Amino acid sequence: MENLNHNPVTMEQGDTDFENRVVAPEYSQEDADVENPLRPRTLSEYIGQDKVKENLSVFIEAAKQRKESLDHVLLYGPPGLGKTTLAGIIANELGVSLRITSGPAVEKPGDLAAILTNLNPGDVLFIDEVHRLSRSVEEILYPAMEDFALDIITGKGQMAASYHLPLPKFTLVGATTRAGQLSAPLRDRFGVVLRLELYSPDELARIVTRSAKILGISIEPDGALEIASRSRGTPRIANRLLKRVRDFAQVVADGSITYRAAKTGLDRLEVDKLGLDANDRRLLNALIKFYNGGPVGLETLAAAIGEEPVTIEDIYEPYLMQIGFLNRTPRGRCATRAAYEHLGLKPPEPADDGQQKLF
Repeated sequence: MENLNHNPVTMEQGDTDFENRVVAPEYSQEDADVENPLRPRTLSEYIGQDKVKENLSVFIEAAKQRKESLDHVLLYGPPGLGKTTLAGIIANELGVSLRITSGPAVEKPGDLAAILTNLNPGDVLFIDEVHRLSRSVEEILYPAMEDFALDIITGKGQMAASYHLPLPKFTLVGATTRAGQLSAPLRDRFGVVLRLELYSPDELARIVTRSAKILGISIEPDGALEIASRSRGTPRIANRLLKRVRDFAQVVADGSITYRAAKTGLDRLEVDKLGLDANDRRLLNALIKFYNGGPVGLETLAAAIGEEPVTIEDIYEPYLMQIGFLNRTPRGRCATRAAYEHLGLKPPEPADDGQQKLF
């Protein structure tokens, strides 16, 4: 299976510089050494996402029986859940080559044309962050997906000429963390649309145990579950924490990742039981102690903790909102009662009119 050089991009690179956090779900270069040997190659090895696997296995088997290329597939969901891994599995299950690129890397229509004309029949083309394709590149992609052909115009004015170039039938697998930013014409051309959900602690514990076995790490079930419970429902974070906890187990324990070794390592990394790190708690503490839990504007909150507003929006807020610790309101950000309780702080009393101050 052919695999082109690829650095997945899951955040708008260039928008902001942010600290490389151990609990950040975005792909980092450090993950390359960890993830590549751990990626499952078949659907049977892939843990979790049962509904996605069941449907995908049917679609793949039907395409193989008809000896046709699989319909175009759109995978969407939070970063770090295995979209790139699933693309590789699709290609492997179909027995074809995988070509990988990303939306920001395809800058000009000619770049996409070069990729498409080099595909072999049945190949899988994976485009990460497909919503970041430029409009001019999308226009080239429409007939390629629908009619398996390229309409190329060369020259200008009276010298302009149009060419209709047939392409081999292929499967486009698009991945995005922001499905809402996909243009309607592009989204409608995907025949299979699958959403990846956050993993349960039990599923992540199975992933951690499998990864530890591949990496030759001794781990106990309680240790795997402790790592899993602090991984924000994300396999990428779980594997990253496993690597860090292994170091603590090797140096301060007997080399085996027990519950105590995992807890010690994660506490030293300042990752608490819900997966919040020091930066998350700093944001919540500032919101509660400086602004009485809100509401407070994004710019004001960013200035208070010394971060860029886009960093708060893209890096910190999504998970805090998922676990119900933060609300976005028209007047600004508000901490919830659950956030107070998690930090060991007393929530404010209900207002005189009987309504809660917290949203």
